Amino acid sequence: MNSPPQHPHIVFILADNLGWGELGCYGGGALRGAPTPRIDKLAAEGLRLLNFNVESDCVPTRSALMTGRHPIRTGALQSVPAGLPQGIHPWEITLAQLLSAQGYATAIYGKWHLGDREGRYPKDRGFDEWYGIPRTTNESMFTSTPGFDPSVVPMPYVTEGRKGEPARNVTIYDLDMRRRIDSELVARTIEFMRRQVKAKKPFFAYLPLTQLHYPTIPHHDFAGRTGAGDFADSMAEMDHRVGQVLDELDSLKITSDSLVIFASDNGPEFRRPWRGTAGPWTGTYHTSMEGALRVPFMVRWPGHVPAGRVSNEIVHVTDLYTTLARVAGARVPTDRPIDGIDQLDFFLGKQEKSNREGFVYYIKDELRAAKWRDWKMHIVWEPEPNAGPNHLETPWIFNLIQDPKEETDVGTQASWVRRPLRVLIHEFQQSLKAHPPIPPGAPDDYVPAKATHK
Repeated sequence: MNSPPQHPHIVFILADNLGWGELGCYGGGALRGAPTPRIDKLAAEGLRLLNFNVESDCVPTRSALMTGRHPIRTGALQSVPAGLPQGIHPWEITLAQLLSAQGYATAIYGKWHLGDREGRYPKDRGFDEWYGIPRTTNESMFTSTPGFDPSVVPMPYVTEGRKGEPARNVTIYDLDMRRRIDSELVARTIEFMRRQVKAKKPFFAYLPLTQLHYPTIPHHDFAGRTGAGDFADSMAEMDHRVGQVLDELDSLKITSDSLVIFASDNGPEFRRPWRGTAGPWTGTYHTSMEGALRVPFMVRWPGHVPAGRVSNEIVHVTDLYTTLARVAGARVPTDRPIDGIDQLDFFLGKQEKSNREGFVYYIKDELRAAKWRDWKMHIVWEPEPNAGPNHLETPWIFNLIQDPKEETDVGTQASWVRRPLRVLIHEFQQSLKAHPPIPPGAPDDYVPAKATHK
C-alpha cells in the first residue's frame, strides 16, 4: 500500500434507517427483493465492517459524526419542535469546519437534522453549500394528512443555503418531492464534484440520502422496478444512486484520489408497512439491541485501504470524526472530550485490530447498555421500541459471538466481564462530571463549563 496522500477527496454517503441485513453484501439484497450490485462492489473494493456501531436514531448519530462526541455530551439527544434550539450547539466544532480549515470545499446534499434555523443550518456549521431538508423525511406526509394546519406546524420545505448567506426555502417537501429528492441530491453532488475538480480543490461531499426512511417510497422511475413492493424498489433506487456517484468519480478520473465511505445512521425502520431488517441481529433503531447499534459500513480508498477485507472489530461512529480529521491533516479540538478514536491505521490495514475495545450507549439521557470486546451488558432492557423499558436490578450480559440474538443472560457464568464493563461506564460518567454536558435546547450563547476554544 502507498503512503496516504495529503488532502484526498472525501465522499461520505449516509443512508437513512438502512438495517444491517438489507444489502446483498450483508446477506440481504435479492433475499429482500432488491439486489444491490453497486454497493456490494464498493464493499468488495475496500474494507467492510461487521461491527460498526451508531447511536439510537437520526439526530444523535449525525451529531456524533459531526462532533466526534457522544450525544449525551452535546445535548443532541433527539429532535425537538421545529424552530426551537435543536441539533448541535454552535460551540461544537464540526467535521466540516475541520476540513474547511484544511482547504477543503465542503458541501452537504441531503438530510441535516442538526439545526433548523439561522446559525444552526449546515451553511453556518462549516459547509460551503447545502441543499436538502433541515429535519426529517416523514414531514413529507404532512401536507397530505387530513386536517394539517400550517398555522400551527411549519410547512415542510426543501431548503438551500451558502456560507455567509441566508438560507432560503426552495420547494414544499411533499410526497411527490419525497420521491424525487434523492435524484436531485445526487445530481447536485455530481455537479459539486465537477466544479471542485475543475478548480483543482480537494472536496468533502457529504451525501445523507433520504432512503430508506419512512415513508419508504421510490422515485417514479423505480416504482415497480423489483416487483417486490415500494421498500425493495426504494432499495434498488438507493443502490443506483450510489452507483451514479461512483461512476462520476471514474469519469472525473479521481477514483484513486478519493476516500469513499458508505454507511447507515441507525438500525432498520421499525414502522410498518416499511419495516426493515437487521439480519441476524435482534431489534430496530430506538432500542439498545444489536439491530439498532450495528449498521452497514464500508470504506474504499484504492491503493491505501486493502480491497476485499472484512472485519468484526468494533468501530464507533464517533471514530470517523477523528479518523477523517487525520486524513485531512486536521487537528481535533483539545478543549473538550472527544470520544472518537483514530482508526486510520486499522482502515489502511497496518494493523488487524481496531483501536477501540468498547463504548457506552445512551438513549436520550439514559444509560442503556455498554459493549466491550465480544460482550454486551444491558442496564435497561427494551427489545422493541415503545415496549416499555425494563430497568434491570442486575444487568444482563450476553456473549455476542455465541448469542448474536441476545437471548441468554450469562452474567452468572461470566461475572468477571462485569468489571471491565463497569470500568468503561465509570470512566465515561466521571468524564461527564468533569465536563458537564450541554443541556438539550441550550441557547446559542450558552458556554459550557470548564471549556474555552483552543
